[in-house]
Amino acid sequence: MTTIHDAHGPHEARVLRPADAGYDDERTGFQTGFTQRPDVIHAASGPDDVVAAVAYAARAGLPVGVQATGHGLPGDSTGGVLISTRRMDGVRVDPAARTVRVGAGATWGAVVRAAEPHGLAPLNGSAPGVGAVGYTLGGGLGILAREFGYTADHVRALDVVTADAVPRHVTADSDPELFRALLGGGAGLGAVTSLEVGLVPVARLYGGALAHDGRVTDVTDAVRAYTAWAATVPDTLTSSLAALVYPDSPAMPPHLRGRYVISVRIAFTGPAAEGERLVAPLRAALGEPGTDSLREMPYADSHTIHADPDFPHPYYGDSVFLDDRADVADGLGELFRLSGPDADGMHIVQLNHLGGALSRPAPNAVPYRSAGWLVRILSPLGEGGRAAARVHHARAFAAVGDRTLGRSLNFSFGGGDRTDGLHDPETRKRLAAVKAAYDPANLFRRS
Repeated sequence: MTTIHDAHGPHEARVLRPADAGYDDERTGFQTGFTQRPDVIHAASGPDDVVAAVAYAARAGLPVGVQATGHGLPGDSTGGVLISTRRMDGVRVDPAARTVRVGAGATWGAVVRAAEPHGLAPLNGSAPGVGAVGYTLGGGLGILAREFGYTADHVRALDVVTADAVPRHVTADSDPELFRALLGGGAGLGAVTSLEVGLVPVARLYGGALAHDGRVTDVTDAVRAYTAWAATVPDTLTSSLAALVYPDSPAMPPHLRGRYVISVRIAFTGPAAEGERLVAPLRAALGEPGTDSLREMPYADSHTIHADPDFPHPYYGDSVFLDDRADVADGLGELFRLSGPDADGMHIVQLNHLGGALSRPAPNAVPYRSAGWLVRILSPLGEGGRAAARVHHARAFAAVGDRTLGRSLNFSFGGGDRTDGLHDPETRKRLAAVKAAYDPANLFRRS
């Protein structure tokens, strides 16, 4: 333990340096493809520890980064101060107000569990182990997004420590420009210690996945059928199309080992019978699935729709927003084909249907509201590493280059040196003004 002195008086916080026991465990998160070697780790247990860490970094002239679960690391980093917030994992639901206060280290799984007894749900993503705060600062594209919009659209307030080591309670009324910039602008403006966000009255849904054998179903035909069908569904249905070649490994279930699988994932908040009626044309277009998990389920089981891996692993990822013109299928078909069985490595491609509530304006920095689609490529890092993944992504995304509006901050994994396309020019200008006002020395440059 190290005693820290700041404006709040002396208190004890766990401060770790490279030679200390526990240093490696503290700096390691879910993403194992990138290495963080800070000079100092402040393992924060509460907001005062975060204030002390920021004050220390400012005095020492060291850059600051913040990590909760480590899912969205932007890349390698060396030196500076890392504030670990994993212990700040409090979750407090106000069922009357339909809100939840979420600590900086809380995961979406914990928030779902806390909201469930009240018949409420957060606007979480597909993986329950993801940190709720970091996800929301990037915008937050969840499994009910077409009905309710981005998670950032529902934030009521944030508690943040800015570069002057001052804790601030920020709302759209108290500081509209900082509030706007924090939501969708990412983690470069301060250390958010908690936020208050709205919940929605969803206790159950109709959802699951239709998985098809890619040896039988042509991926371009599947993309064409899916995009045509998606144009017909109501905003209460959110869906995505994904394709990947599973590793030919004994660790995989026999029915998936080495298989190319094309899946449509669905979440619908209406009655199951209506969900079946809406999905029927897609079933007819795609044919008999290899597996079909569509069913009515409690919202607490919604993580089974995507069944994301829950174990740490190395990966590189990027994404592009596409416009909403109707003839999107041909370019996407080529992108999926390039990432399929004949690719030079394993690449997971996911196409998210946007529109609906995602297109509505909100007082935040989430860009590209007019986009019709988001296509994401995530490449587990094996032989060839990041360089090979970057080459593949550039080639694949070129297939939809004439449709591209920009990139998603939430799904940029490993491209920390690239900021092009993450925001439109007007949003970049506003973010730069807020950065100049609250962090003129660029203290938060490790994020």
